[in-house]
Amino acid sequence: MKKNILFVFSDQQRWDTMGIYGQELDVTPNLDKLGKEGTIFDNAFTCQPVCGPARASLQTGLYSSKAGVFVNAISLPENITTIAKLLNDNGYQTGYVGKWHLATDGLGGDSSKEDYIFNPIPEKKRGGYKNYWVASDVLEFTSDGFKGYFFDKDMNKVEFEKYRVDAVTDYALDFLDKRSNDKPFFLFISYLEPHHQNNKNKYEGPLYSKEKFGNCKIPEDVKALGYGDSRENYADYLGACNSIDYNFGRIRAKLEEKNLLDDTVIIYTSDHGSHFRTRNKTLPENGYDDYKRACEDAAIHVPLIIKGDSFNGSKREEKIVSLIDLPPTILKIAGIENADMDGKAIQNIIADNNHENIAFLQISESFVGRAIRTPEYTYAICDPNKNPAKDKDSLNYQSYILYDLKKDPLQLNNVVKDPSYTEVLNKLKSIIKDKIKKIESLDVTID
Repeated sequence: MKKNILFVFSDQQRWDTMGIYGQELDVTPNLDKLGKEGTIFDNAFTCQPVCGPARASLQTGLYSSKAGVFVNAISLPENITTIAKLLNDNGYQTGYVGKWHLATDGLGGDSSKEDYIFNPIPEKKRGGYKNYWVASDVLEFTSDGFKGYFFDKDMNKVEFEKYRVDAVTDYALDFLDKRSNDKPFFLFISYLEPHHQNNKNKYEGPLYSKEKFGNCKIPEDVKALGYGDSRENYADYLGACNSIDYNFGRIRAKLEEKNLLDDTVIIYTSDHGSHFRTRNKTLPENGYDDYKRACEDAAIHVPLIIKGDSFNGSKREEKIVSLIDLPPTILKIAGIENADMDGKAIQNIIADNNHENIAFLQISESFVGRAIRTPEYTYAICDPNKNPAKDKDSLNYQSYILYDLKKDPLQLNNVVKDPSYTEVLNKLKSIIKDKIKKIESLDVTID
């Protein structure tokens, strides 16, 4: 039988919250153990540092502008091919638990749009997950850290009164108990944590967070930029990460109880990071928070662990990989060939001695932009004349940000106007123009 696939997904989690990436406090012992058994990716980046667009890319294998979800609150097209649909067609049972963020089309109660923020998501809007479903479209609106509700497969409201991570995990365990034994499974667990709680304007960790993690060290990039709101929030942020880790331990114990661990490939990652309101200082122009929506590593560098199949063996991988590479990776694990995706299976990246080692990103809501992240540089372009809440792309960009990562690893000194970097800038312009042409089929100018 084919390998089971378990995808565990956090929201807004910086890579450096985990021990395997240098976190000094004991925040993620279970996930650190997973990494030491599998493969740890030191240079994994999102393809879009906004919740909904990143999720659209993960479900489809397409960059968000091509998937049609380039900002939050756009519905994933019902007829689009998704990994769940492909896995269904190839004998998998599929399940989804937690935050979806791909059903509602338009915020603000526009009667011409479909609004599932506080309502159950019909099957046609679930991206092909058909065997098990307990989720809310925008979980941060149907719950806070300690109470709220989801909707089940039959569109019934399912209420909870416990820490939200525990509640999401309860239903993941329920899936593992109820699944069919004669088919492989694909289970996608989508936690909201450690994302901030919107209506409370703060991060909401478990009650023990400040006591357990009150002596935490603020990340150096955040500290150098004046802390943002990290001093009042970072202990809770780490507490939320710790709760995910504890609950991953529950999931692992269930896999062991069911004798499934060795037959299950486990992927752990996040949609983007958090800069704790230290970047995008002139923003939000459109009323956004802002914790992400930026090209710096604080927003784009994410944890990634894969255990199982060819990823076993206590390995670390230095090559740059992207969330856009995970859908073809999943399909390769399942033995499914699909050429209509923008990413490259990570199995092939690891084996490729000529891998280009560049992450390409699309950025929205803060500015209409594109970026590339190489081992040496971060380079971003934008069109200030476009509306980042409504426009998905541009034909005329401007160079916006350039960081020399060897000299400036914290990304504090924008050298985009420094004449000594003219040659570097021209090379990066050529690379990003080629990327846009290949991915978006657009010939762009960059001033």
